[in-house]
Amino acid sequence: MTSSRRSFLSSTGALLGAALVTKAQAAAIPEAPSQAHATTQPPLVPTAGPDYNPVVTLNGWSLPWRMKSGWKEFHLVAEPVVREIAPGMKANLWGYNGQSPGPTIEVVEGDKVRIFVTNKLPEHTSIHWHGQRLPNGMDGVTGLTQPGIKPGQTYVYEFVAQRPGTFMYHPHADEMMQMAMGMMGFWVTHPKDPSLHRVDRDFVFLLSAYDIDPGSYTPKVSTMLEFSMWTWNSRSFPGIDPLVVRKGDRVRIRVGNLTMTNHPIHLHGHSFEVTGTDGGWIPETARWPEVTTDIGVGQMRNIEFDASEPGDWAIHCHKSHHTMNAMGHKVPNMVGVDQSEVVEKITGLIPDYMVMGDTGGSMGGMEMPLPENTLPMMTGQGPYGGVEMGGMFSIVKVREGLARNDYKDPGWYKAPKGSVASQWKGEMPATKRKSSTASPSGDVVNVKRNQSHQH
Repeated sequence: MTSSRRSFLSSTGALLGAALVTKAQAAAIPEAPSQAHATTQPPLVPTAGPDYNPVVTLNGWSLPWRMKSGWKEFHLVAEPVVREIAPGMKANLWGYNGQSPGPTIEVVEGDKVRIFVTNKLPEHTSIHWHGQRLPNGMDGVTGLTQPGIKPGQTYVYEFVAQRPGTFMYHPHADEMMQMAMGMMGFWVTHPKDPSLHRVDRDFVFLLSAYDIDPGSYTPKVSTMLEFSMWTWNSRSFPGIDPLVVRKGDRVRIRVGNLTMTNHPIHLHGHSFEVTGTDGGWIPETARWPEVTTDIGVGQMRNIEFDASEPGDWAIHCHKSHHTMNAMGHKVPNMVGVDQSEVVEKITGLIPDYMVMGDTGGSMGGMEMPLPENTLPMMTGQGPYGGVEMGGMFSIVKVREGLARNDYKDPGWYKAPKGSVASQWKGEMPATKRKSSTASPSGDVVNVKRNQSHQH
């Protein structure tokens, strides 16, 4: 243990744990920047302190800090926020500094970190620094390691960022309410050596889920399984920004899961390696190639790949209902059901009524009126028509010739001529069908069906 570490642990703040800030101390608290819109912000390039390769928060931003007497100081404000889930729908959530999730916190291994937390919620709260090694009194568990932060109070957390890695923060107070309302944020501790684990582009986002009825604005916090909105950083497709990379980039995507179920995240067009978890970095000799990685509840995963294939490549949760919006439950399967007579009667009463599901689940081209403040289940337009996706879906846009820090949406990929699947208009090969079922030996097998049940 170094002398600086020993002196830190002997400081009053570390021994007492998360502490209430007095009025005199409050005068010295750094500003709390706020962000209201949900556009992906450029990486926060360090202007002081150790060098590092900053991350890009999908539909979010990184929290600025100030240096004071060797401490890297941040200020988080827990407060009600309004989050646009996607164009056409907003939600009343709880978050930090104007958004849900809150801003990403970026520090460097060995940084002395001081975080002021002001509570503007109607109930007490705390912050748990998920995955961090820190003094017990800084762990943020209400009632166990600290008192709850009451409305109007500001507490301060102080600890050393001991190890590099991928972490998150969230309350450990009235979790069913506060986390279900969107209180969470990403934390990245960069290695002291900036060449270690270095990549060209480093994206981060958190998985969250909400149960918001059409026409409503506030999530139902008691829902355990039947969520209607599946989100990345509290955004649903087509409201999720693309992940823009240049051909040849080494790309890292860090994902944390704070929903109530697991999510198999699947990338098209490339294979990747799982290179880290919230427990640490995986040695190179222990990594293996994948195209899908399952992320359990409360877990974080880092995946890395070389962007070798230009194009617009889907990235999404592979649970099909998680790539839908405003997902209803207990909907009957109407495939093959002739609804023509009943439709004629219903449209006499409800002119905007439309048949759903008699030929399949696709809703492409349907323009059904929606209730206030909700989204179509499957939506989004691509260069060839409806994408028919929602929820946990985005696009990795790999392009040649981008500048190093260019994250602007380059538009749709222009595929080389002859490289797009198209309708076949030539002659079809003849199809021969046998009238009887043959066994492997060539003998005809007569199948006799039972007409009654024997008990």
